[in-house]
This record gives sequence, structure tokens and C-alpha cells, in this order.
Amino acid sequence: MNKAGTFEYEIRRDFRNNQIVREVDERRLRGLWQSLGVGVVLVLALLFSAWQHFELLRHGYRLEQMQRDRAAESDINRHLRLEMETLRSPQRIEKLATERLGMVTPGDGETVILERVTPPAPPATSVVASR
Repeated sequence: MNKAGTFEYEIRRDFRNNQIVREVDERRLRGLWQSLGVGVVLVLALLFSAWQHFELLRHGYRLEQMQRDRAAESDINRHLRLEMETLRSPQRIEKLATERLGMVTPGDGETVILERVTPPAPPATSVVASR
């Protein structure tokens, strides 16, 4: 003890300047790399499986959307065909011709029937140009 009432401590540090060199455990390192390789393969398999699953879902949704679009287009097509047949009907055309265009229906003696004439076959010895 010191006269002033303070304690003196002697701090002693033990420093060793020897570097610690560990040997590489080859068996443990090989096991680590094998475990890492197996883990990477499993993760890749899992990612590939998930990718296939989500692609299948996406294609399923696209297929459903395309089927809905096809059904809607089929309805529109049916409606347009019905409208086209309605507009083509002879009764409607006759009504429009008489009312809007002022045409009259022909009588029995006023009707002229045109026959289609087919051209005769060319003689066998002649040369005929074709289109």
C-alpha cells in the first residue's frame, strides 16, 4: 500500500508472438464442399420445379382467357351472321327497292330471262392463247 492510501497494481500482460498455424483438415474440407454441392443441386432443383409450376399456372390462366375471348368472338360472329342473313333476305331487298328506289315489281310479260352461253370448244388443230 502506498502512503497516500492508493493501491498500486502491477498489470502484467503475457504476449506471445507465436503465430498459430492450423492444419487444413482435408476430410472436413471435402465434406464441406460435398455438402455445399448437394445444397446447390437441391436449391437448383427446387427453383426449376417452382419455375415449371408457375409457368404451368400462367399458361392455364392464358388458356382460360383465350377461351373466354373465343366464346365472346363466337357470339359476335353468330350475331353478325344473323344480321347478314337478315340484310340479304329477298323480302327486305324487295321492300327497299319498292319504297326507297321507287321500283315496281315486273309483270308476267315483262320478265326477261337471260341464259348463260358457254363458248364452244376450240378446234383441235388451232393454237389458242390462254391467260
